[in-house]
Amino acid sequence: MQAFQNATDVRKHWGQFNDDIVRKGPQFVKRNRDEWAALSKEQLHAAFGHFRFDAKMLTEDDGSITASIRDFGMVANGDTEEKALTELAEYLIDYAEAYQEEFELYYKSPNRRDHFPYIMNVLIQDDTEDVKALISCRHGER
Repeated sequence: MQAFQNATDVRKHWGQFNDDIVRKGPQFVKRNRDEWAALSKEQLHAAFGHFRFDAKMLTEDDGSITASIRDFGMVANGDTEEKALTELAEYLIDYAEAYQEEFELYYKSPNRRDHFPYIMNVLIQDDTEDVKALISCRHGER
């Protein structure tokens, strides 16, 4: 069981607190009744990296490609698989940003709460290409 640090002590030793996160590992803080954890980006990748997206690709009658992530209700269409995946990744980024901006609403919604670890994985990516790398297609459907 990890010991919680007092928030006042964390404020007094902010630099050391940040160094400890990066060099020693996650740190846990208690402020009155609130408890929270601080993690480095590397630790976040380790914690959330396995939350990836399964997509299905379909070739439409007009030759365009439709990509969908059923569990998230997202559908994108493009002239090529690459364009469809890029659009899908951009939708994921937009959704993750909206989730973050309206966190209380999304997190407390029963049909959206399970999205949280996936959203965290999107938010810690550096760019659209990294988000695209989180999307895989099942059994050769791509």
